[in-house]
Amino acid sequence: MTDNQVPRETQSFIAEVVGRSGSKTAVVKLTVVKQHRKYHKRYSQQKKYLVHDEREEAKPGDRVLIVPGRPLSRRKRFRIAEKLN
Repeated sequence: MTDNQVPRETQSFIAEVVGRSGSKTAVVKLTVVKQHRKYHKRYSQQKKYLVHDEREEAKPGDRVLIVPGRPLSRRKRFRIAEKLN
């Protein structure tokens, strides 16, 4: 790495498992609370992600820590780092 390259910081998220989708794949729901710029009202946005679950231990209702990784398929860009329950 040269001096002008800065390492990209890894973003991790806490999400809730909402289902399974095939072998070694879980569907998680990430909820983000935002605030409107003008009216200052808080609102939540939700998005579902497909994540790689190597050990197939995540069950619906679990809270997990997900981290980005290399693309594993067309829609899988995250993997489960640990189960938080």
